[in-house]
Amino acid sequence: MYVCLCRGITDQDIKDAMQNGAQSFREVRDMLDLGTCCGRCAPEARAIISEELAEIAARISVAA
Repeated sequence: MYVCLCRGITDQDIKDAMQNGAQSFREVRDMLDLGTCCGRCAPEARAIISEELAEIAARISVAA
């Protein structure tokens, strides 16, 4: 699903950025140039990032 139409960024692009080390909205923004045009994607992007962080934390706690 496209999250940022201005830059053509999908939810999978955001998840991939997080799997490659991004740990915050700011880091994802810097990696993908997300939310730098109109900014309407920021709330949805933040929600995806929060969900992905929760999933990563759950995987870590199960592995520990």
